[in-house]
Amino acid sequence: MPHKMLKLSTLAILVAGASQASAAVYTIEPVSTAGADQLAAQAYFPSAQANADSTPVSMFTTGIKPSAEGENCFTGNCNAGSYDVAGTARRGTQGAPLSDAVAFNQNRQFVNDLSGLYNYCRDDLGYNTCDVWARSEYFGYGYNVDDEQSGQGLGGLQHIQQTWKNNYRSNAVALDNGAAVTTKADDASAYPEQGIGTLQDKTTDATLEGIAGNYSFGTSSSAVFNNNGVYPRAFAKRGFVNIDGTPAALLNPVSGDAFVKNMGQTMANGAVETTDGNLLVVGTSSFAQTFTQDVDSRDPNTDDINIGLGFNKDTFKQCATNPSNLYSTFECQFSSFANEAAFWLVDASGNVVKSGAMGANLAAVDKDHDDVSAQASANAVAMVNGSPVAVGYISRDTNSSDSYVMEAAFFKPTAGIDSSWTQTAIPGMTISTGDDRNYEYTMANDVNANFKVVGIAKSHKADNRSYPQKMFIYDNATGQTKFLDSSVSSIFFRGSNGDAEAINDHDQVVGWVDSETKNQIDGSERRHRAFTYISGSAIKGSEGKNVLESKKTYWLDDLTNAPELGNASVANSYRIISATDINNAGVISATANYCAGGYQNLTKEAQCSVTEKQVAIKLVPKANATNKDIIVRKAEEDEPVKRSGGSLGILALTALGFIGFRRRK
Repeated sequence: MPHKMLKLSTLAILVAGASQASAAVYTIEPVSTAGADQLAAQAYFPSAQANADSTPVSMFTTGIKPSAEGENCFTGNCNAGSYDVAGTARRGTQGAPLSDAVAFNQNRQFVNDLSGLYNYCRDDLGYNTCDVWARSEYFGYGYNVDDEQSGQGLGGLQHIQQTWKNNYRSNAVALDNGAAVTTKADDASAYPEQGIGTLQDKTTDATLEGIAGNYSFGTSSSAVFNNNGVYPRAFAKRGFVNIDGTPAALLNPVSGDAFVKNMGQTMANGAVETTDGNLLVVGTSSFAQTFTQDVDSRDPNTDDINIGLGFNKDTFKQCATNPSNLYSTFECQFSSFANEAAFWLVDASGNVVKSGAMGANLAAVDKDHDDVSAQASANAVAMVNGSPVAVGYISRDTNSSDSYVMEAAFFKPTAGIDSSWTQTAIPGMTISTGDDRNYEYTMANDVNANFKVVGIAKSHKADNRSYPQKMFIYDNATGQTKFLDSSVSSIFFRGSNGDAEAINDHDQVVGWVDSETKNQIDGSERRHRAFTYISGSAIKGSEGKNVLESKKTYWLDDLTNAPELGNASVANSYRIISATDINNAGVISATANYCAGGYQNLTKEAQCSVTEKQVAIKLVPKANATNKDIIVRKAEEDEPVKRSGGSLGILALTALGFIGFRRRK
């Protein structure tokens, strides 16, 4: 049953909603926890049920429904209640991010066992908590440190890999305004494959990436099937679209290769409505297998999986050449693929009327470095002067020791949507190679109608041991790219990590960034907080006065600060850790830490007297607000990091994995 003390109850939501008061610039509206409560109440593995009953389910937002033409909540001209929030609820740890084409954007696809998780954390995040983080991501939250193989953890990569023998229980559900969403992958009719077995209920993981009109879209794992006592999946991931609640699947647009079409993944990352009422979805699709005879890095350590099965490379190779064995062979469940940017045009009846790849492909595996795969993805799309522009990343062959790097790019059709698409690397994001390599990868996250693009550039070398992930804005009109760094605002200090997640047509950017400037000499994780940057003209209120100034950056915690309401107010019950999307009316979807009854004081890093929960919220601009209504929260001295027994709390573990959980629009 759901735990009554540690989860945010429906009653708490009702009380919070009834007691809302205006914040300085934005009012916080909590999103329903109904879907999270439903996931928490689901039966889990018996060995981990005690943890499932006592651990809060974490909620994440991914998007906000677009606003109607001309709506502006800063002037009071909006219906804020119509802007649904997309997201996901997750029980325990994720093991491998569902929203990544390859785990943690490692195109070598080696993050598939305990050592792979540890090496990723050590080499890319640089924390001194990597052993704890990796074990929790692999064995699940709350695993038994004295008996790691006992199965007591929630979530985790091991449970996914043990599915073949042990079945599976859902670890993540897609949310539309807090309510659980059913996807096409939950329906047996979605699986035309022969000999796969009987579908098992509540065995998919899913995330809703966005909402547009009557459409919603996202990505789901395959359901699990009982096939004569073993439990295969039909594929790794499949994009989906729901039309007024009716689900449709986005199948692989490649032709010919049965192995890739069946086992390969598709992902729905972003979408926009077309003028004829259809939905143009952009995302990722597998185009070839990446198995090579001499590479071991893609083989998981079967001792970690602990189900008494080895991993035979020759059997693995035959998965592609003999597709009839796909669902009776353990090794086939670990197939890996090269992926390309793709699109689907879906009509109002759920029919995919057009689909295809966006841009030219490289070979699946680099001819000179056969541990590296080609990877490309379209992460977002917008209509620019009546024609779609998608953004994401492509693979570039550098002909060096760093070949097939993932580089930020945009995609445009040469004529109509179903014509060929061109792919263009974003200027200023070129990755140097060899000993002087500057970035591990770069990628674009979002684009607006003005053809301005926001994204990230992951540093390859340590900067004060912090391994920073930088943020950029590209303006196609000028051809210039600039970084959100200390020259823009002191919030973006040197060596800070961040993610510019979305930009609306008013050129208002939202995302998250490290909120404390301590040097990571000890390798500990910094706190994250949500920000907004006004890259265009000032945002004005109903009386024509400036609310948010041009070229200025704000903490969203400051924009929701209402000290006159006291410590126990709704405004002081949240600390916003990530802003994931913003529509043209100015409404923001965000993920926050929630403290029932309010934090102990109004400062940025105030303590909570009860157990914090991670929840979804919506930020609605307050009509008639001005810049004089902004009251900056005071800073508080950081307390020493307390550790006991080599363990981390659920919110700390969520933060450690936050770079890997990026919104796709």
